[in-house]
Amino acid sequence: MKQEKTNIYDPKKDPEFQKPYIDIDEWREGEVCYRYIHGGFEGTQTRFSLYFPKQQDYKGRFFQFMSPVQGHEDASQGRRGAENRIAFAIKNGAYFVESNMGGVPIGYKDSTIIYRASAAVAEYSREIAAKLYGEHRPYGYIYGGSGGGYKTISCFENTNTWDGAVPYVIGTPVSIPYSFTVRAHAMRLLRNKIPQILDALEPGGSGDIYAGLNDEERAALEEITKFGFPLYAWFAYDSMGAGALPVLIPAIDVADPGYYKDFWEVPGYLGADPNGSAVRDRLQFKTCVTDVNIPYVKGVSSDGDFTGVDDAWQRILGNVGLSSKPWIQLKDVPGEDAYLDGTKIIVQSGEAAGQRLSLERLEGNTAIISVGYDFENTLKILGQIRPGDIVMLDNSDYIAVQTYHRHQVPDAEFKVWDQFRDENGKPIYPQRPFLLGPSIVRGGCGSLQSGRYNGKMIVVAALADESALPWMADWYRSKVKEYFGEKESDYFRLWYIEHALHGDSAKPVNELYFVEYLGAVHQALLDLSDWVERGIAPPDSTVYSVVDGQVIVPSKADERKGIQPVVDLKVNGSKCVKVKVGQPVHFRAEIEVPANAGKLTGAEWSFEGEADYPVKETLTNVSSDGSFALIEREYTFSSPGTYFPVLRVRANRHGDPEDIFTQVRNLCRVRVIVEQ
Repeated sequence: MKQEKTNIYDPKKDPEFQKPYIDIDEWREGEVCYRYIHGGFEGTQTRFSLYFPKQQDYKGRFFQFMSPVQGHEDASQGRRGAENRIAFAIKNGAYFVESNMGGVPIGYKDSTIIYRASAAVAEYSREIAAKLYGEHRPYGYIYGGSGGGYKTISCFENTNTWDGAVPYVIGTPVSIPYSFTVRAHAMRLLRNKIPQILDALEPGGSGDIYAGLNDEERAALEEITKFGFPLYAWFAYDSMGAGALPVLIPAIDVADPGYYKDFWEVPGYLGADPNGSAVRDRLQFKTCVTDVNIPYVKGVSSDGDFTGVDDAWQRILGNVGLSSKPWIQLKDVPGEDAYLDGTKIIVQSGEAAGQRLSLERLEGNTAIISVGYDFENTLKILGQIRPGDIVMLDNSDYIAVQTYHRHQVPDAEFKVWDQFRDENGKPIYPQRPFLLGPSIVRGGCGSLQSGRYNGKMIVVAALADESALPWMADWYRSKVKEYFGEKESDYFRLWYIEHALHGDSAKPVNELYFVEYLGAVHQALLDLSDWVERGIAPPDSTVYSVVDGQVIVPSKADERKGIQPVVDLKVNGSKCVKVKVGQPVHFRAEIEVPANAGKLTGAEWSFEGEADYPVKETLTNVSSDGSFALIEREYTFSSPGTYFPVLRVRANRHGDPEDIFTQVRNLCRVRVIVEQ
């Protein structure tokens, strides 16, 4: 049953934010035209950038973006095309708001500054809007993904400043660093078995992802799958890496330094098992330095490009403009089968003895140094290293951190940890003194999610999300349900997007497997404004179930709901066929848009792995309302091989193929084996 929130922050009563100032006020011409106003609050580090449309284009609202990492009030400048947040706002009758969220670094002692500063900027923007357009209260909508999703929810739950919110690809209080540690563990154990796992998942594959795995590999795959890592995300294996884990490890170093020693010595930890994979993959390789290269430093490079949910964490790194990567030449290096991920180069002798550098990769006997948190210090260390110094390549800490989630079992409401509990609900592994995740989350946004807010919210989540695992959005929905009860649908929607990864780029890493969800985020903002301002309810939440950590959706659009079109593609009536070279192959696809979600606007083919989808489909066999299409096409393969033809489709709420901001895509793959 809904209860009123308490302890709501009001920036108008905060003495810290009573003296705003403006230092830039100018008209700008470009992809869109707007009045740019930049300023801050006296006596604080808070800064803001505001972008106001022409009077005739203004519809009485603003969109405020929350970057995953605070500190940049102009992070959205320079973005183009469908990623241009400023242009999206201006073209849809809104002014755009962005702040540096207090301008304080991650780890600042009072993280509530994030939502306090953001609210103060939003309220001051309303005062400026009233002066520019006449007296009124603009509707306000806040949005952001990943770390920005945490911040969006914190702002929305702790203030009454905004009327609606669109947090996307969101986590929970116990997502960080555990989503990344479990992933790193599985990637280490499965690094030689990924091709066969992918083949099992492809159309026409066996479906048995465990076939051919030994006991350790099977256990690792089962562990990450039950933890909620989506199976389809394995198709991004080559590009996903360890995610934000490199910037999270220092938090463990500081908060729980004794963990590493316990991992290798105390029974119950993987490293203490002499026959386990951790001991087998552990690297402590000593060698001698023969040469050192310190590249020319051109100056500090701009980090304004790092504003997406998948790369914003890189702003935490010391991103210095270099003519090349620094490197150390080594006399000897480990064998080709050595596990090098997360390896540290520990200096054992000479002036730099005791110092550590991060290994990015080995190129022959050359150790390429990774950009770290304090790169100036890295350069200083390199300057102290001399030929003849002894160094050790050591991956011990990185292997240890990979099972940290086993020793951080949270409350029973987080079901994916059930695999680490006994029949009485007690942890089966030794536990650390305290749960680290919530403190990281609170430090990054100012509060922990409660599900209690005033206003309306649409959450967009990705079903192949490798970082904010899909079940996490469902967990937040459960908190909203606790607060609103049977009236949940009056205040909340959750839309899952199939075949989408964590990143919010308009161009996914592999377009033959993945689609972007950015169009759904933009549509959510427009639907949210209609919901708040005109009382027009958005399309229903996606229908789904959570089974052993995996989020499962129905195969039919009318059952799945949400806003994403659904594609069912078959080749010669099946998902996999064998044909001869030169034999025509028949493709048939049924495409459907969920009710009230719009009309189909396009379809395109990649028959032989072409990334640009060269064959454009003409949508002729379409229902009168534009929500359903039947596509049939023949294709002939001229060379033997195994092919995975893909049909990618898109839809738009108003059937407008030219609106680059709100196209919602999906795809479907089949397998064709062509024999001579």
